[in-house]
Amino acid sequence: MEKELLIAFGTDDGENLNNDHVGMAKYFYVYKFINNKAVLIEKRKNVAFKGNESIKHGDPKKAKATYSVLEGIDVLVGKKFGPNITRLLRKFVCVVARTQSLSNVIEAVYSNMGRIVEEKNKEEDRKHIVL
Repeated sequence: MEKELLIAFGTDDGENLNNDHVGMAKYFYVYKFINNKAVLIEKRKNVAFKGNESIKHGDPKKAKATYSVLEGIDVLVGKKFGPNITRLLRKFVCVVARTQSLSNVIEAVYSNMGRIVEEKNKEEDRKHIVL
């Protein structure tokens, strides 16, 4: 049986990836990827979104706020990642998507599942993936 993965996509509208750093998304749409299907299981409001605007990109507090919203997630997908990507890679496989539409990104993730699982299994010294 194929292992299921929980993959979070940073979005402001549920149809496209947000244009800012993934940690600035209003929502994370969580999909369960199993047996060649992607099923939306949850919409998580990003509690960090209303964070202190004086905190700069790359601040460890921002990374911790993102972790707290993404409990149980295996993979984080967004258009942009900031300097905290090095911290996020300790917890998640980080996927940088070149396409905007959530449906196209989901397709790209499926097409590259082998690479994603390979990075997830590393646990240390993970590298981000660009799709």
